[in-house]
Amino acid sequence: MRSQIESLDATSLLGNLRSVFGSGRTRGLSWRLEQLRGLARLCEEQEGEITVALAEDLGRSPVDAWLGDIASTKAEATYARKHLKSWMRRSRVSLPLSQLPGRGWIQYDPLGVILVIGPWNYPVYLSLAPLVAAVAAGNCAVIKPSELAPATSALLARLIPQYLDPTAVRVVEGDAQVTQALLAQGFDHVLFTGGTEVGKKIMAAAAPTLTPVTLELGGKSPVIVAADADIDVAARRIAWVKLINSGQTCIAPDYVLAEDAVADELIHKIVANVREFRSAEKDPSMRIVNRSQFDRLASLISTTDGEVVTGGRFDSSAMRIEPTVIVNPSQSDPVMAHEIFGPILPVLTVDSLDSAADFVNGGAKPLALYLFTASRVVAQALVDRVPSGGVVVNHVAMHCMVPQLPFGGVGASGMGAYHGRWGFEAMSHRRSVLAKRARPDLKVVYPPYTQRAMKLMRRVF
Repeated sequence: MRSQIESLDATSLLGNLRSVFGSGRTRGLSWRLEQLRGLARLCEEQEGEITVALAEDLGRSPVDAWLGDIASTKAEATYARKHLKSWMRRSRVSLPLSQLPGRGWIQYDPLGVILVIGPWNYPVYLSLAPLVAAVAAGNCAVIKPSELAPATSALLARLIPQYLDPTAVRVVEGDAQVTQALLAQGFDHVLFTGGTEVGKKIMAAAAPTLTPVTLELGGKSPVIVAADADIDVAARRIAWVKLINSGQTCIAPDYVLAEDAVADELIHKIVANVREFRSAEKDPSMRIVNRSQFDRLASLISTTDGEVVTGGRFDSSAMRIEPTVIVNPSQSDPVMAHEIFGPILPVLTVDSLDSAADFVNGGAKPLALYLFTASRVVAQALVDRVPSGGVVVNHVAMHCMVPQLPFGGVGASGMGAYHGRWGFEAMSHRRSVLAKRARPDLKVVYPPYTQRAMKLMRRVF
């Protein structure tokens, strides 16, 4: 794959961007707003090309391309543009008596040059939403799209210079070696979206230069369905989000824990919805991004000790897998060991919500927790008891589309958060400023200290 590193080495690239940032041009409100307008325009004017690239890379439908990558990116840029002026405003703070007369405030300074490392599964949204945060905060940026989505990577490399300041925002294509070369330079912040194991490598590579990182990782995001839930709605929403992008979504429902009283009904209705949602397609199976991912998912189906109640077939030559529901696999089943990241949904029966909470808490903290219940009390009790990056009650994954909410993981599912103001703050330095007057200049605070001076200082400080 062509790499911009071939014609411009990583050191020169970062040096050039630091020069642009040092000029002060990116700090002003007008520059930031112009970049955000450009991102929104890119989504509006290039929807057709984006859709074609996503279909080529991922086999994604136009509707899923619009919802998952285009509309979500535009919404982030539009929201940031609307609120940016207020985010940039410095906030005054009160001062203790010992610091009067004086003024204190907090201002948000841009960090410098940001590196955004995008994933393959939502290669537009998860590259450009972090860029929204970076430019809203007044930073220069390097976007490194995933080489596993080559058509989209090439498209971003071509379009971004047309819509954003090409001297301040650069796109670098390439593989993992290019990523490592970039990380070695020491950016001012790195935002990576991807798997937990690669996230560890990103953090290790950033450590020698003390580069701060935001890691948006994965995890087995569970769905807990209580006996009092609306089963029709739960089944429909679980099936819908699970099938988006062939299940290759970091916040997709990874497995379902259903109370005994409603488990059979829920399974029946999930299966019915899966079949209905795929009924308009000539081929009910779903495309997987590459051979490695396909082989891993096919193995999960072949080796499961649970009951496959729908799907289960796959086509190795076309790398396609039928949406598959597996009932009651054991805890030792490989399908329950790691994030599935594909169109496979285990559904397990539990005897109580306490058992469901214990089950989830027995593993790593998930990126998201989904709860279906008619009781606010029950929902809040589970929210408080089960840690996760985020929570959605009576739906799945919709919190990602709310820029007013921070989006991020906890523990193995990530660190740091962004979206909306939270992204602006993550890409800024929250700087404390104390401004004092030259007069009065009380000599009582300077040595040598008398007993009277110490008595006064003890009262003031």
